[in-house]
Amino acid sequence: MIKKSVLVVEDEEDIRELVSYHLLKEGYQVAGVASGEEALATAEAQPPDLILLDLMLPGVDGLTVCQRLRSNPRTEAVPILMLTAKGEESDIVGGLNLGANDYVTKPFSPKVLLARVRAVLRGLPGAQVKDPLDDGDDDEDDEVINIHELTIHTGRHEVLVDGEAVTLSSTEFRVLYFLAGKPGWVFSRQQILDGVHGDNYAITDRAVDVQIVGLRKKLGSAGRYIETVRGVGYRFKE
Repeated sequence: MIKKSVLVVEDEEDIRELVSYHLLKEGYQVAGVASGEEALATAEAQPPDLILLDLMLPGVDGLTVCQRLRSNPRTEAVPILMLTAKGEESDIVGGLNLGANDYVTKPFSPKVLLARVRAVLRGLPGAQVKDPLDDGDDDEDDEVINIHELTIHTGRHEVLVDGEAVTLSSTEFRVLYFLAGKPGWVFSRQQILDGVHGDNYAITDRAVDVQIVGLRKKLGSAGRYIETVRGVGYRFKE
């Protein structure tokens, strides 16, 4: 099995080495850099399967790095897991809004970090971990949801709107799959988090709103099918 590659962007050497050590133990290919400039150059030269990005970097900060990665065609689809010592919702939401997939707040447990890495990589073809959308049934892997002008293909991790492919992050894809799989049903933000990431996943409810905003924008006119139910949550229109 081909090893997944992870780029660790962390200016504190001891943390960078600790994170790299645990990733290597899990069988990942690891490269480490200490600055935003190095991160952009390294990712441009050889896009990794995942980037662990510290927000508090000297020079070019992590949020700027995230924004530039998302605006570069070579790196726009690379999953980003933020590392932050702030623990402030505004920083977390800001990163998610710029296109990051998830975050881990320092200090963190190596087990938690590895779990988050695996969760983010689940949406990638050939990932080393079992996809929660995959129950071991080959037919389920090839499930296709056709609703309105949307086609959602789970096996290909593909979404089409009127036959045109739409590029979604792994989390956006899972949110769409979760809602579209039960059209007309209303789900709270916590139910969506649990359905997408599993129970007791440590992320704020507001992150769901950020993902919904991103989904609606990327789906264009089809985004209107994701309806807000005031005081409750969201549903996909029947």
